Amino acid sequence: MKAMVLTAQRRPLVLRELPTPSPGPGQVLVEVSACAVCRTDLHVVEGDLPSPKLPLIPGHEIVGRVMALGDGVEHLRKGARIGIPWLGHTCGCCPFCASGRENLCDAPGFTGYQIDGGFATHTVADAGYCFPIPETYDDVHAAPLLCAGLIGYRSLRIAGSAERLGIYGFGAAAHIVAQIARAEGRRIFAFTRAGDRAAQDFASSLGAEWVGGSDEQPPKLLDAAIIFAPVGSLVPAALRATQKGGTVVLGGIHMSAIPQMPYEVLWGERVVRSVANLTREDGRQFMSLAERLPIETTVELFPLHAANVALDRLRAGQLTGAAVLIP
Repeated sequence: MKAMVLTAQRRPLVLRELPTPSPGPGQVLVEVSACAVCRTDLHVVEGDLPSPKLPLIPGHEIVGRVMALGDGVEHLRKGARIGIPWLGHTCGCCPFCASGRENLCDAPGFTGYQIDGGFATHTVADAGYCFPIPETYDDVHAAPLLCAGLIGYRSLRIAGSAERLGIYGFGAAAHIVAQIARAEGRRIFAFTRAGDRAAQDFASSLGAEWVGGSDEQPPKLLDAAIIFAPVGSLVPAALRATQKGGTVVLGGIHMSAIPQMPYEVLWGERVVRSVANLTREDGRQFMSLAERLPIETTVELFPLHAANVALDRLRAGQLTGAAVLIP
């Protein structure tokens, strides 16, 4: 197999030829058809997320087909098309797992972080953490659903029933969330980098009734806001844009430091809430929703060997929608 490998953080990925792995008990060997590039991959590569398995194959928005079954796998068959998400393993016995909150598991394994991922032609995954992909999607357009979609969906649910919804950072997750929110009758207010005309036009095309810079105030106070950009200074900005009793949801796994802010911007029973990972139930619910709406994903394709280019484009904010690697 071929793979783009991270040998040390803060270094470019290296194209390697490696032995194709064999699935162990409860695992499947998957031939990768497409793998979207997530900002979390960038955080792993740049060292924002500490102590990854090294060497590591990143990538956790994987679509592929089952090539071989490990012992004990009975619910999947060879040739089945599946998706492999960020949550790759949980202990199943800690208090969080026991209470239906496996996204907070004390001993998890994450795809493309502790477990080799999908920046490769093949990968191995725990069969219990893979999802069927709706037939309405081809491989490429399904890939962003596996994280941008799932985390966006969980973020939207945590935002509650907000009618006026602010979205800070209009990238892969935001463009999926906006479609769900509009289908539910919500009003979208999109905040982008100042002067980012492409992102603002993209948000408008997806139904945002107002677009502006992240330093601007919306014309009406928001009921809730979701922050996808990993910028801590957006937290007080979003609180100022949100009315009393509203919720500001932090949809990323990493964020720069949140600056000091006066208590008055939080007062009034405003809530700041982070989103951590996902559950398998999130995956089942979201994939069903994606098939019913349906959700359209905007993608830009890159060959596997150009993974570093895709990461650079993501870092520079030069993508509309999601980058997807094609082995």
